[in-house]
Amino acid sequence: MNLSISHHRLRPARSGVLTGLALTLGLAMAAPVALAQQSSIPAPAAAPAAPVAQPAPAAAAGSTEAAPAAAAPLTEEQVVPLVEEENELGRHDLSPWGMYLAADIVVKCVMIALALASVLTWTIFVAKSFELGVARRRLRRDLEGFRGARSLRHATEQVDARSVSTVLIREAEEELRLSAGLREKEGIKERVALQLDRIVAATGRSVSQGTGILATIGAIGPFVGLFGTVWGIMNSFIGIAKTQTTNLAVVAPGIAEALLATAIGLVAAIPAVIFYNVFARAITAYKAQVTDASTQVLILLSRDLDHQSSSEQRSGPAPHVVKVG
Repeated sequence: MNLSISHHRLRPARSGVLTGLALTLGLAMAAPVALAQQSSIPAPAAAPAAPVAQPAPAAAAGSTEAAPAAAAPLTEEQVVPLVEEENELGRHDLSPWGMYLAADIVVKCVMIALALASVLTWTIFVAKSFELGVARRRLRRDLEGFRGARSLRHATEQVDARSVSTVLIREAEEELRLSAGLREKEGIKERVALQLDRIVAATGRSVSQGTGILATIGAIGPFVGLFGTVWGIMNSFIGIAKTQTTNLAVVAPGIAEALLATAIGLVAAIPAVIFYNVFARAITAYKAQVTDASTQVLILLSRDLDHQSSSEQRSGPAPHVVKVG
């Protein structure tokens, strides 16, 4: 009885053990299959990460394409504007005459005025140099003749008839003629000295004619050229505004014309200033020579008057006149 009970108790236990072993074996066999199925199915979270990883190859491809493009030669679209710009510049005549012909009417007037001023400057230089050179040589010879003269009449024979010394001697002789018979000799000397001073001043004014024009050209020439420069640059900016471009072919001609006006102004002004300073020194030296000649004439006049006084004293005393009433 007891044995049968234990036997019946053991049978359910064995069946439970077998069932557990079967379940365990089933789970063990089902686990690899499940894992294989899970690895074959794509994960949902990996889908948005794929686009993030894709730009890296694209960037690398872009960098590899940019390097050859930077090193590549200019394309036809890039070369054509440069060629057109060079052709545009080549069509402009940038010689001085070509820039003058292409300049605005105002700039042309400025250039013409400055060119005439330059011609006038050189004309005055040539004429005044010849005039002063001849006059100074004559006075130099006259001063040598005055040193050996004994009287005004003798000095007239020693000096050049075309020089200012002849004018000085004639003025002194004329005053002697008008003052003949007067006993007061000092008054004659004073009157002659005044007349000679007037001649010296008039000679200085005469020889200085034309130097004022040089001073004017030297003073205003650069400013006139600057006016042409400002006008030309203004036209250049107007051309930029009309064409809506900063192309060198549009800007360069106007600026070149403006600078040409300035250059012509300097060409006219610089020689004018130099010539004015040269003539100022030459005229000062010439006036000093005329003053020396005037002094020599006064010396000869004083000597002639002394000779007259000596001859009058040798001829006898003058009658004493008594005024009554």
